[in-house]
Amino acid sequence: MMPREKLLQFGAAALSDHELLALFLRTGTKGIPVLRLSQMLLYEFGSLNKLMNASHGDFCKKQGLGTAKYTQLKAVIELSSRYLKVQMTQEDSLTSPNLTYHYLASRLADEEREIFLVIFLNNQNHVVCTKEMFVGTYNSVEVHPREIIREALKHNAAALILAHNHPSGVAEPSQADRNITYQIEKACDLVDIRIIDHFVIGKGEYVSFAERGWL
Repeated sequence: MMPREKLLQFGAAALSDHELLALFLRTGTKGIPVLRLSQMLLYEFGSLNKLMNASHGDFCKKQGLGTAKYTQLKAVIELSSRYLKVQMTQEDSLTSPNLTYHYLASRLADEEREIFLVIFLNNQNHVVCTKEMFVGTYNSVEVHPREIIREALKHNAAALILAHNHPSGVAEPSQADRNITYQIEKACDLVDIRIIDHFVIGKGEYVSFAERGWL
């Protein structure tokens, strides 16, 4: 079954990475059908994530790709991110942890440095705004609870969702992650702001502090 028919019958989630890429590419090149080309590209880049985050120069070096495809891909990535952002503002974040994860993954999963992000919520648990608060190195980020409290008060936030990425790809929280979460939680208690969750985002995986019972 070809990818288009498979998508229509079973939904996009049923397609493999190379089938989704083939739909995006639409056509192959001389002597190489599109499904074969998509498999070759994923092999050469190493993964779908690496292909999607390739530089313009690296992307256009590959057979069957070019500036037009590069700009289309970047537009698709941005459309996806904006769609998830709109959905986040309309949903109750307490009842949509999967949506929250996908939104956070779209923001953080492919970053090469640790980024600590905070989602600020109102009394109805709807998103007020999202802000990347701190940027660190490949394996650490310095977080200041006082700055988070200041930003929360500025937006009159009633609750927060914390998140940061592990560029290594392994989402398992470190003891330092747990310690800083505890410090932020203590600081928020003083101003009656709730911490709903802390997500650690890896490559295709995440850990939720709330699901672990740590909040």
